[in-house]
Order: sequence, then structure tokens, then C-alpha cells
Amino acid sequence: MAARAVARPERAPPTSFAPSADPPPRGFTRRAWAEAFAKDAADIAAGLYPALDDGPIDPAQAWRKTADFIADAREVEARRRRGGGVEARAQAPEGSTAYPAYYRQNFHFQSGGWFTPDSAARYEAQVDALFGGTTGPMRRRALSLLAKAWSDRDHRGLAVVDLACGSGAFLHDMERTFPRARLMGVDLSPAYLVEATARVERASLIQANAERLPFADASIDAITCIYLFHELPPRVRPIVAAEIARVLKPGGYLAFADAVQPSDAPHLARLLEAFPAYFHEPYFADYARTDLTTLFAVAGLIERDSDVAFLTKGVLFERAGEASEPKAAP
Repeated sequence: MAARAVARPERAPPTSFAPSADPPPRGFTRRAWAEAFAKDAADIAAGLYPALDDGPIDPAQAWRKTADFIADAREVEARRRRGGGVEARAQAPEGSTAYPAYYRQNFHFQSGGWFTPDSAARYEAQVDALFGGTTGPMRRRALSLLAKAWSDRDHRGLAVVDLACGSGAFLHDMERTFPRARLMGVDLSPAYLVEATARVERASLIQANAERLPFADASIDAITCIYLFHELPPRVRPIVAAEIARVLKPGGYLAFADAVQPSDAPHLARLLEAFPAYFHEPYFADYARTDLTTLFAVAGLIERDSDVAFLTKGVLFERAGEASEPKAAP
């Protein structure tokens, strides 16, 4: 609310925003918001994962992060008004071919794109302000689905990759949930991986492109993927889905979490239309129309379970074929 008051985005609404969906029914958005916290609390009570911290515990650190986020909000709004969605191209390493053109953008009009330490340091505050504090509970829909699927498995020795791990917040949740598993975080941004080192304790961090994962065929027991696919161009999504399927063992899982689609939450359709208009998300409209079940089925991943919380849906996919490792004895 403070950032909105500072930036005043309503003074310059996007000319491209012409909503076709009706506004949500009165009170619906708040109820959906509250449901995300209720589902998180229910999973904690059920023992699927422990109570998890979602932000700075130290009050002074929290105030510093808040002040930095609000100060940057004015720059973000100025970038939106001038259409500065690709300014980050100038901040990518010169002559580098490691970063695809679609990656070198200011998604959400954030300062620095995915390339700067400042961007990495304020990412969690930005996304949590955007989602009204629900980021942790929403993305833990993927954690909930995986924890349920593995409720009778011995986690020792299981190899788990958090794909596009960013600044490491979800990877931190996985460390607490699966303390015996071998955890790895993969991201293309060196700055975000450095930020992740401050959050994770034992996970290995690897710089790599999701289109070319540095793992052998059928070598990974589970992959988590949080908020990546709506930022991939349509032509790239099948490539990444095929890479995920390639490295998963038969019977291995993909625990996926990304934006809800209008078909999942028709009453939120207007918010979903507004999102790419106010925040630079060039591939979001196409993502909203994508049949994710078919996309992953073509790669050999079969949908097994799903869940929705506020603006996020989690889906559990399984690599076709029998699991190669037995379940733990009761």
C-alpha cells in the first residue's frame, strides 16, 4: 500500500489494458487471499512441513528492506511509464551469449532485471508486496503436493532440484521439509545465486540454463519449479518441459507452481488480465491460455494431483514409468 501511494500507478493506467472479464464478486478476493494462509496452516498441522519463516525476523532488517523497496517503487513506476521493459539488456555481461534475449528483460519492470545484487536483495520484498504477503503459502502448494506424494518414502539419498531457484526462499523451505534429501538449486543469474547462499544451509547451487540442465538422464528424483513458466516464451516452454522429463527418473516428480489461469479461477480473471498490463510480463497472456496438462504430457509427464491458493496453482506431475527405488518400510 505504501509503494502504491508513492508511485501512484492509477495516474497513468496502461493504454493496452481493456479488460473483458467482470470484476470479482464482493469479498471474493479477500476470501481467496485468506484461504492461502488457511491451507498453509492446515498442511503444517498435518505434519507435511514445519512452520516456516517467510521474511526477515530481525525488525531492523525488515525496516531496511521495506525502505529500500519503497524507494525503488518510484523507479519501477517511472520505468513502467516509459515502457522500459528491456533496459536490463544493458546490464547483462557484454558479449555474453549465456543469457537468451527473452531473459534480458525487466520482468515486473524491476530495477536491474535478473542481473544485479540489488535486484536479488529486494526480490522477496517485491513479490510479497505484490501478492499481499501470500507468496510463501502460495508457492508451498508445490511443497504440499510433493510432501504428500513422498509421505511414505525414505528421503535419504533422494536427489531434488529447485529449478529457477532465484534468491533461495523456496529452497530454504525444502531444506526444512526434506532434511535428509540431497538438494540442489539451479538458476541462470549469478547475482540471485549469491543471494541464495545467505538463505540456504546445505543445498548445492548451480548456474545453468533451464533449457540445458547439467544432469544425466534419469538422475533426479524430483524437480520443483516455481513461477518460471509464465516468463518463458511459448516456443521455450516445451524445451524446458522436455529437459525436466529427461533428467527425472521414471516415477520421479515435478512439483510445479505458477500463476492460476482463468479456467482455474474465473472470478480472478480480471486480475489476471491486469497483471501483464501493469507489470512487464510479455508472455503471461499466452501462458494463461496454455493447456499445461497437455504441455507436460507431450514431454512424458503425467498429472497426478493439483491445488489452488489465491493467485497460484500447484500441479504434481510424474515421469512415466515405474519408480526404480522401493518405498521405505512402515
